[in-house]
Amino acid sequence: MHKQQFDRARSLKRFRPRFNYAMGFALLLIVTGLAFPQAGRRPAASTDGGVLVNVVAVRTDQRAVPITAKQLSIYDNGVEQTIRNFTPDPSPAHIVLLVDNSLTIRADVEKLERAAREFAYEIFEGDKLLIVGYDEQAEIVADWTDDAKSIESSLKLFRKKGQPHLFDATSAVIEQALHTSPGQKNVIVVISDGLDRGSATTFEKTLSELQRLDITVYAVQAQDRTRGAIRRDVPKPRQVIDKLVEGTGGMIFSIDEPSVAAKSICDELRKNRYVVSYIPSSTPFGEARSLLVLGDEGIAVRAKTAQQPN
Repeated sequence: MHKQQFDRARSLKRFRPRFNYAMGFALLLIVTGLAFPQAGRRPAASTDGGVLVNVVAVRTDQRAVPITAKQLSIYDNGVEQTIRNFTPDPSPAHIVLLVDNSLTIRADVEKLERAAREFAYEIFEGDKLLIVGYDEQAEIVADWTDDAKSIESSLKLFRKKGQPHLFDATSAVIEQALHTSPGQKNVIVVISDGLDRGSATTFEKTLSELQRLDITVYAVQAQDRTRGAIRRDVPKPRQVIDKLVEGTGGMIFSIDEPSVAAKSICDELRKNRYVVSYIPSSTPFGEARSLLVLGDEGIAVRAKTAQQPN
């Protein structure tokens, strides 16, 4: 088995080796990029100043007619914008399962395995999974693949050890696995209670980068190991999960219902994702702008809550 490691872009330090990989992560990215079909790509924001936003839109009124742009409203910094295009996005998804396998998480290894395993059997044709386990290090458990049997065998590499550096692990995934594929349907599924202890990366920077690259975060949430008792200068685990998910347009599921989580997420990514494009009427240079997407009655809509400067 080959070993891959995440390198932090801002540091020369490498993560501690765990397995015997023979090739570096950069090679994995090159090979992976060649393997992904170009048909699954969508263009990035247009050069005329337009903005593309990934949106989940679902009918709650049981009507069987398509959702149209006329049934949506989008507000940039509180100002309603004119929607140029609103199109379904059934393209394949690149899904990173980011699994907390630190020592104190209130879920045994078998439960973590089950939560990850369900995705291997729910993804659609063309979807790819990358499974990353983290404690103080973020290390690949299964390379990008859609091979369920290979994924299942790789999950035996989970073990519980060390402290959870969730923000560092998320940053590493963004920089080394998802940053190089803009315009694709990029998703992180965090399997954790949201606790971070000791990351050099801040929560605010993590959320900002997710929003800037329009990466959606879903959570398969474990029980809070702190029971609310944590220092006041760091966000509580439940707040971390809530803000990551709400800020990027995802959803939260319980780790006790992994099959529900995997099916719901995979179905939503393939069947209920759209791309909205608009030209913002005002774009203050270098500033983040609040974003709000609403649907008419009978239509539930989710999207990221901020447009970060590029």
